[in-house]
Amino acid sequence: MRTQRGHLGLLFLLSSALLAVSFAKERKNYVVHLEPREDGSTDSVEEWHRSFLPEATLDSASDDGPRIIHSYSHVLNGFAARLTDAEAESLRSKEGCLRLYPEEFLPLATTHSPGFLGLHLGKDGFWSRSGFGRGVVIGLLDTGILPSHPSFGDAGLPPPPKKWKGTCEFRSIAAGGCNNKVIGARAFGSAAINNTAPPVDDAGHGTHTASTAAGNFVQNADVRGNAHGTASGMAPHAHLAIYKVCARSRCSIMDIIAGLDAAVKDGVDVLSFSISATDGAQFNYDLIAVATFKAMEHGIFVSAAAGNDGPVAGTIRNGAPWMLTVAAGTMDRAIRTTVRLGNGQEFDGESLFQPRNNTAGRQLPLVFPGRNGDPDARDCSTLVEAEVRGKVALCESRSIGEHVEQGQMVSAYGGAGMILMNKAAEGYTTFADAHVLPASHVSYAAGSKIEAYIKSTPKPTATISFRGTVMGSSPAPSVAFFSSRGPNKASPGILKPDITGPGMNILAAWAPSEMHPEFADDVSLNFFMESGTSMSTPHLSGIAAIVKSLHPSWSPAAIKSAIMTSSNVADHAGVPIKDEQYRRASFYSMGAGYVNPSRAVDPGLVYDLSTNEYIAYLCGLGLGDDGVKEITGRRIACAKLKAITEAELNYPSLVVKLLSHPITVRRTVTNVGAANSVYTAVVDMPKDVSVVVRPPMLRFSRANEKQSFSVTVRWNGQPAVGGAEGNLKWVSKEHVVRSPIVIPPAKAVA
Repeated sequence: MRTQRGHLGLLFLLSSALLAVSFAKERKNYVVHLEPREDGSTDSVEEWHRSFLPEATLDSASDDGPRIIHSYSHVLNGFAARLTDAEAESLRSKEGCLRLYPEEFLPLATTHSPGFLGLHLGKDGFWSRSGFGRGVVIGLLDTGILPSHPSFGDAGLPPPPKKWKGTCEFRSIAAGGCNNKVIGARAFGSAAINNTAPPVDDAGHGTHTASTAAGNFVQNADVRGNAHGTASGMAPHAHLAIYKVCARSRCSIMDIIAGLDAAVKDGVDVLSFSISATDGAQFNYDLIAVATFKAMEHGIFVSAAAGNDGPVAGTIRNGAPWMLTVAAGTMDRAIRTTVRLGNGQEFDGESLFQPRNNTAGRQLPLVFPGRNGDPDARDCSTLVEAEVRGKVALCESRSIGEHVEQGQMVSAYGGAGMILMNKAAEGYTTFADAHVLPASHVSYAAGSKIEAYIKSTPKPTATISFRGTVMGSSPAPSVAFFSSRGPNKASPGILKPDITGPGMNILAAWAPSEMHPEFADDVSLNFFMESGTSMSTPHLSGIAAIVKSLHPSWSPAAIKSAIMTSSNVADHAGVPIKDEQYRRASFYSMGAGYVNPSRAVDPGLVYDLSTNEYIAYLCGLGLGDDGVKEITGRRIACAKLKAITEAELNYPSLVVKLLSHPITVRRTVTNVGAANSVYTAVVDMPKDVSVVVRPPMLRFSRANEKQSFSVTVRWNGQPAVGGAEGNLKWVSKEHVVRSPIVIPPAKAVA
């Protein structure tokens, strides 16, 4: 017995050792970041990258594909490769290697909006005069597109610009390949399935975002009879370049960088990025921040999703100051439902499913599975058939994207309908989801009253009626609960997000998708509604394209400034924009405000920025010479530069970390309006804050003239624990150029 146990122990040790060796030899994917190439070698980029791999790696046969997956040369010096742990360790110590980033997968940040934003057809409208973004190339990094969709027709569009260098991987023009609308399309890495599949959308997401940014005009668009009208993107005559970097909802960082690299090489003007980056990572550890810095240097405007992790503070994604970070807000359109209780109370809600044979007029038994306090029962996760059959179930909402699944469960157990109530943190933000049974998504306030009614009577009842599309709902716009909030952990002294755009219940082009299997076989479904900062981001990408088409020489920073300083802080009723709780929205939730395209094309003044100013800012962040070099691709000696603080960056908003002593910051504006213009400073701040602007008046005598001014901020008395917010406005006869001023709460400053 002892001998047998000894053999078993030896076998266990041997197998453990073999397993350890196996794990050590297992190859993992890395992005390898290299120093700038300065050896004067004539080797190709690929040969140079291969020289960094150990000899054993070069000679060994690979049974899992090529060792080098991507070579990067435009947004990053480096490559993506499959390496064992030992090979990765060897590479880290090799001269010229800056950093290895293990592969990670980033999530997607998942008709009426042009009109809501003031974009109207007609020869007298600025939208028509702008040429609808004509001649500008918008690059979309996403899940691909459905090329045969009518939104990607090229009626009225010119050929691609002469600078265009991109390629098209769609195999059949007849099936809807590239044309004068979609001028380029590529798929990368896992999104290309070993480089054999074209960049056709397998998730619906990319088709939706691409058409939101630059879909052509399509008449009679709707979603099953709702939200009927003419659908178009923000820049319907801009060109589209498609970079499929996501397979379904998984986006490999290796493929994203490859897509960004190709987009810069191809010659895009605007990049639309509806993918969530790393939350709050220091910029030199954030590959998206590194790659988009180089895109900015090439004059490319980058619009990126703020993320869907709100309303928690400090959840901003894509927060580098050279990107436009976009939050999500609502519009004034609702796909209306009304819940009527047995006691006569009525509550409005939303649902995209609007059945003709509904429960209206028929009071049905109403049940709340979570009435006894079971948290799992509140969201209808633990239903019992006898409890819900033939009844209307009140269910607390789960995460975004799971609402339809909740209704499917209620329906599967024989439920006649569902009232979906928000959690407290979700407030008044409601979704028009494509439910499979009569349903109504109501606010937390409405849901709480419905819950109280259920508990107050032994036989509660309810009915749901369906009102269809309702315009003019109020308040609008407001900030959606899920939209990620500032401050930005990587750089809290820069206000993020930058701007808010439409991101709730957005109707746009649709492709059959495994992400929505309930509609995968519905070939008549050409449009669909989605919500998220994924949807608000392409709105801003298209608006940036319009600005770029009218002002082709403007830098990305100038376009960003134009969008931010012209935005709205009042809703359509003329009162301050609200958040999901219908409280006054803070700048940390909405950025500078809600985008106003008609004013963005003629902002009067802009706050411009150069690469060298960004470098001085990065040195001021304390990243060190090596950290700044990783981001900029340059050898930087911060000690020899005049580093600046975050507050000193010439940004269109001001974050002043104010304690007991006054703080003075400087800004420089460029006149992009009439040659002879006079602007007067107007400050709107709480009474306990003093703001002095010097000089208080700016006089310009020519276009593109620059003038500087200082802003001194101090507390009048004791500092307010909660901080303060207000605005600095430069006002002329034709323009109001507004910059938010934010004093963070004392705990954030300390």
